[in-house]
Parts: sequence; C-alpha cells; structure tokens
Amino acid sequence: MQQPEPSLQTIDNYNDEQRLTYLIQQILNHNEVWLLTDEHGCVMLNTEDEDCVPVWPSKVLAQAWATSEWQHCQAQAISLKDWQNKWTPGLIEDDLAIVACPNSQEQGIILDPQELADMLVKAANKRQRKQ
Repeated sequence: MQQPEPSLQTIDNYNDEQRLTYLIQQILNHNEVWLLTDEHGCVMLNTEDEDCVPVWPSKVLAQAWATSEWQHCQAQAISLKDWQNKWTPGLIEDDLAIVACPNSQEQGIILDPQELADMLVKAANKRQRKQ
C-alpha cells in the first residue's frame, strides 16, 4: 500500500537533504521534473556564486512558488527522458546549477546538473536491484 503524499507544509519543513531525497524519489515515481516558466523561459534563482534553475517533484510544489514576482509563471513538466537528454546537457553548457526543491525561504541544495543526473541513475539502479 502506498503512503499518502505529504502536505505542502510538511515538505516545506523538510531539511534540504530530505527535500532532495523526496525530489529524487518523486522524479523516479512520475518520470518528470517540474519547473516554473514564463514567456522568457524558466525561473532562475541567483546566489552570490551561481545562477540556478529551481526544480520540483510535482506541479503542486512548483505552482506554490508562483507568487509575488513569479505569479505570472506556470508550472511546466519536463519528462525525465527530456530532462536527462536535453536539459541536463543544456544546463551544463550554459553553466547553470540546479536548486533541488527549494522551500518557501528559497533554501535548497545547489547541484551541478550532472550531479542530479548521476543521483537519479544511482537511485533508479538501486530500485531495480530491490525488485
């Protein structure tokens, strides 16, 4: 029996590592990654050192970020296949990082796109061994 999905508040209260783990599990469960986009492309967050693309495991979590300056943005699903084959190389080429499932305080683990790709492959392989 599947466990019920945690509430938005519960996920928002997870620490950075818990949100990263949740992100990876959900991406593999649903074979998609979620972004916020507008007519100019995807939403970007900036740190002192990096320009980052925030990614979420669901439409609900992504859309929860569409407030204030991003209220005009829409959640957009990217298939896992397109994420791995198109987005990951494109983000690497553009020297962009990823913020894994940022919370309402704009906190999240910053990853190189290849790091996330490697984590997804490792988690998928681990799942296959358990079956």
